[in-house]
Amino acid sequence: WAQRGNRGWGYADILPYFKRTEKRIGRADDRVHGRDGNIPVTDCDWTHPIIDAFIAGAVNSGVPRNQDYNNGHQEGIGFYQRAIHNGWRRSSARMFLLPAVKRGNLDIRTNARAAKILFEGKRAIGVSYIRDNSRAHSHDTDRTQTTEIRARREVILSGGTANSARLLQISGIGPANVIKNIGVDLFHELPGVGENFRDHYTVRFVNRAKGVVTMNEMSRGPRLLGQIARWAMGKPSILALTPSVVYMFLKSNPTMDNPDLQGVFSPASYKDGFVGMLDDNPGMTGGIWQHRPESTGYVRARSADPFVDPVIQPNYLAHETDQRVLTEGLKKLRQLMHTPEVEPYVDFEALPGNKIQTDDELLDYARSYGSTGYHLIGTCRMGPSTDPTSVVDDQLRVHGLESLRVVDASIMPNMPSANTYASTMMIAEKASDMIRARTPLPAAELADLPTA
Repeated sequence: WAQRGNRGWGYADILPYFKRTEKRIGRADDRVHGRDGNIPVTDCDWTHPIIDAFIAGAVNSGVPRNQDYNNGHQEGIGFYQRAIHNGWRRSSARMFLLPAVKRGNLDIRTNARAAKILFEGKRAIGVSYIRDNSRAHSHDTDRTQTTEIRARREVILSGGTANSARLLQISGIGPANVIKNIGVDLFHELPGVGENFRDHYTVRFVNRAKGVVTMNEMSRGPRLLGQIARWAMGKPSILALTPSVVYMFLKSNPTMDNPDLQGVFSPASYKDGFVGMLDDNPGMTGGIWQHRPESTGYVRARSADPFVDPVIQPNYLAHETDQRVLTEGLKKLRQLMHTPEVEPYVDFEALPGNKIQTDDELLDYARSYGSTGYHLIGTCRMGPSTDPTSVVDDQLRVHGLESLRVVDASIMPNMPSANTYASTMMIAEKASDMIRARTPLPAAELADLPTA
């Protein structure tokens, strides 16, 4: 990010903010892990015979065993670290927002939709919003009651990659053609608003399992009661798991310096079309996606009405590189799901099935069955004002406007080589110092850090 002209966003600059968020519990390298943050990060304490077999098969196939993918060396396979502690998920709402409410200087208004950013000249002075119940009882949008909130210092937009871009656009900020098409007066032209959208496109393989009890059976009937009892006693249980238990960071080409693929695995199968909903049949699921997609899409408002969802066009697999890398990833995933160690637990391959074999068939399967990784970034891209694709500067201030910042994943200039949660939390930590005009944390000494 720093190489794109964003001062203070190199790895040495942002590592202290990653660490400030994290409360690492357990063994870890404190040069790259934090111990005093709000979000507890723990190692997975649950395993399963299929998991043991899958990891053993991968290692015997040449994938290195990696105990900590956050230590500067990412390649390999192991268990995910997670924000679960003592059986409970420690979300950002639980660990940051709720404690702030108790201090009495935070006013949270729910069931409300931000409708417009308010300005005096080029200076943002507040926002207007519409209560959901107000809209529900009025079919006439002209009569819908709006409420205005004024800002003494600045307005901070944190709606996420889809909603931040949409709110800017319906406030008249963005590409002129998009603003015109929704019938809003152009207030400030910024061609990059809503563009440069990227996401991780995830494709999964599913095997029907045999000879072992999987998470599918554990989640029903008496077995579920047993899992609840284990959870209540503080023992490892499926009630305290992330959807993906095992991670993989792989190379599509062995000559590469760093992985360009990320994979996941769980001893469970999920219903087609329902994210996170367990299937009725016992199974195991592996997923794969490309770390750094070249394909870009966009988010564009369809109406000035804030209750009308925007168009989200990701353009998955539009770029030839993405097609090639993901196809190689699918072949590697299939190999790992059919190693000699795993095969005793495999009844048959449910998805995509043995009929899908060639590269073209795998790519067609990916296009038909892949889905979002929910890692949306880029629609308010950070960069210097000389970059026509950028929306905010390296202080996260919207170009050409005053007292308006964007603080969420939409400002990411490029896709991180990982899930986006930790990077989003880092952005929030760093932005909090900017907003309060605090001196940035001292940069890390790269010479003292572990390297790949």
